[in-house]
Amino acid sequence: MSEPVVHIVDDDAPMRDSVAFLLGAEDILTRTYESARALLDRLHALEPGCIITDIRMPEMNGLEMVTELKRLQVPHPVIVLTGHADVSLAVQAMKAGVVDFLEKPFEDEALLRAVRATLSRSGDEACRQKERAELAVRLAQLTARERDVYEAIVAGDSNKAAAIKLGISPRTVEIYRANVMSKMHANSLSELVRMALQIERR
Repeated sequence: MSEPVVHIVDDDAPMRDSVAFLLGAEDILTRTYESARALLDRLHALEPGCIITDIRMPEMNGLEMVTELKRLQVPHPVIVLTGHADVSLAVQAMKAGVVDFLEKPFEDEALLRAVRATLSRSGDEACRQKERAELAVRLAQLTARERDVYEAIVAGDSNKAAAIKLGISPRTVEIYRANVMSKMHANSLSELVRMALQIERR
C-alpha cells in the first residue's frame, strides 16, 4: 500500500475496533492486532505508517513491545494509550522512544491530532529544532518556584511528594502546577512530559 497504515495493538477488542472505526471515518488506513506478539509476528510485512498500542496487555505489554521494536530497528513511530494515568510510565514510554502518550478516556480529536502529527513526521530536523526552541522559550518564562514544581512533576512526583521535596503545601503545589501547565501550553500531564523530554534532546 502506498498510503501509510496505522497499526492498532490492543487486547481489548471494543477499544481496538473503536480506534479503527474513528480513524477509518477520517480515511486513515488501519490494521488491528489482538496482541503485541501478533504484530511482531507480522513485522516482515508491516506496512509503513505508525503504531498505536495499549500499555496494559497480557504476555507482552506495550513498553516491552516498544523495546523489542527498537531492538529490531523497526522505524515505525509509536503512540501509547493507557487507562492508568501514571507519570513515571509516561516518562519510561517516551524515553523508550514513544512519540506520544494519551490517557484513556481520550477525546477523539486528541487521538486524531496525535496520529496526523505522527504520520506527517518526517526527518526534517529543522522543524524539530524549531519546536524545541519554542518549548525552551516557554520554559524560560517559569519562575524559579514554578521551575522546581515542573521538574518534580515531570520526574513523576505526586503533588504530595513534590510538596515534601520542596517544603511547601500540596495546595501550593497545585497552584504552581496549574501555572506551569498554562505557561507551557500543556493540555495534559502526558503532554507536559513529552515537552520535557523534547527539551532534554536539544
